[in-house]
Amino acid sequence: MSLILRYVKKYKGLMILNFIAVLSFVLVELGIPTITGMMIDQGILGQDKDALSRLGFFLFACAIIGGVGSVLLNYTSTRFSTYMTRDIRTDVFDKTQRISHAQYNNLGISSMITRIVNDAYQLTLFTQMILRMGLITPIMVATSFFLMFNSSSKLAIINVLSIPVILLVVFTISKLSKPLSTKQQGLLDKINRITRENITGVRVIRAFRSDDYETHRFAHENKAYADTSKKLFRLMSMTEPTFFFILHMVVIVIFIYATYMIRDASFNVGTLVAFLEYQFHALYSLMLFATVFIMYPRAQVSAARLQEILDAPEEIINSTTGLNNLSGPLTLEFKDVTFGYPDSEKNVLQHISFKAHQGQMVAFIGSTGSGKSSIMNLMVRFYDTKEGSVELNGVDVKDYELNGLRSHFGFISQRTNLFSGSIADNIRYGKKDASLEQVIEASTMASALEFIQSKEQGFDTWVSEGGSNLSGGQKQRLSIARALVRKPAIYVFDDSFSALDYKTDVQIRKNIKPITQDSIVFVVAQRISSILDADHIIVLNEGEIVGQGTHKELMKTCEVYLEIARSQFNEKEMEIYG
Repeated sequence: MSLILRYVKKYKGLMILNFIAVLSFVLVELGIPTITGMMIDQGILGQDKDALSRLGFFLFACAIIGGVGSVLLNYTSTRFSTYMTRDIRTDVFDKTQRISHAQYNNLGISSMITRIVNDAYQLTLFTQMILRMGLITPIMVATSFFLMFNSSSKLAIINVLSIPVILLVVFTISKLSKPLSTKQQGLLDKINRITRENITGVRVIRAFRSDDYETHRFAHENKAYADTSKKLFRLMSMTEPTFFFILHMVVIVIFIYATYMIRDASFNVGTLVAFLEYQFHALYSLMLFATVFIMYPRAQVSAARLQEILDAPEEIINSTTGLNNLSGPLTLEFKDVTFGYPDSEKNVLQHISFKAHQGQMVAFIGSTGSGKSSIMNLMVRFYDTKEGSVELNGVDVKDYELNGLRSHFGFISQRTNLFSGSIADNIRYGKKDASLEQVIEASTMASALEFIQSKEQGFDTWVSEGGSNLSGGQKQRLSIARALVRKPAIYVFDDSFSALDYKTDVQIRKNIKPITQDSIVFVVAQRISSILDADHIIVLNEGEIVGQGTHKELMKTCEVYLEIARSQFNEKEMEIYG
């Protein structure tokens, strides 16, 4: 397989050692029966004590070489397969960091986890089998048949006639196992997806009393996986008994013929003993190769699933020779931008144009699905525009080096994503080398210091996976602190105050105003009251800009904005804010 061969080149030394170990293993496995046969014919039946002693020494030497070769074979095959799996997982994980958000959605997070963990492990098993048996088999079979023909061509032909039967069995089992392997891996993806959904959504499941439904859903997929696995394992388990049946039939036929040959003195007992060993090694090697061949469809499925990620085109092309630093007055401009998600039939943004300048706070407001978050995603190149351009300081964001571009942004998304680790570690995620003083400062500005200090371990308090041991407001404040600690040129608050009460919302905005006066601040808001002091407000409706200006200007000129205000303010507030 091309995926495995790609990594073979990295470990040529191990491959050479593995090949030497294979040769020594074959030499010993076939050398021992040859010497044993000679000891019977020359030493025992021929009553030659010198020959018996000499051949006994060679037998002992073969055993030593065989032991060393076996250890070396296990070492090289295990080491290479382990290194290969490590490299594959690293490369696949690295690729997941570079593929687009749309590709994440298409592949599925649960499926990607299954591929990195389970599919890579399947390749480990297959590679170990290939390096141990896949290389031994052709050499062992060829050498064994040579020695069999050298001993007795008549008896050797009997073994040759059994090979088509063995190959037919192998081919049939292999052909039947591939669709089962594909189905099994797909069902494993479903099991992982259901498990992940249940773990992350346990509160919702319990609140809606859907425990029984989810248990039934999991049991249904789990049973389908078990049934498919049983069919696959039952099919694969037929290999060994079928082989031994064929082997025993061949041995019986050989014994019958050999009896007459020994009676006629045309064949020796020692030669028969050696011949039977040659026959066993030849046919047993074929069976082992059959096992490898039967494992191949399953490994092929796993390799294809991993290759799909590795070969996925990078939709967000990184300009490695692009710009990193900003120069001149800070501006960010959308020029006639049209955008639609890859799996969407219609565009979510139509002809969006606006320009933000240094020191400005630009707010976006509109109904759900109007395209506010899509604009934020285009700024940091989570997606690329379909038409038009996004320009930072007059340069298309596509011409910036990707990491360099994103280093200028402090992005706080709608969904708060925290990582397992301490509170300090989560805040330092925005700036790895941030000092404790900087962490405290960012926490203070995000109105998070009070609740952090109320905890027994303060900044060393452990955050569970996904921040499950914190409230929604606490997680949101830590996310804000994470962006503030890096002090970027551009702040993006994508509906980042939704879990906060009005008082905390106002306090955070007041705290961050001094440090953002030389930056551009973009805010996606649901409440008009939180963007009253914005320098520029952009009103979106169904992906189009239907109004731009200050609050007072929009109250007079934009009907959509006026409707939002009426839905949020009472008559007295309308008089105050109108």
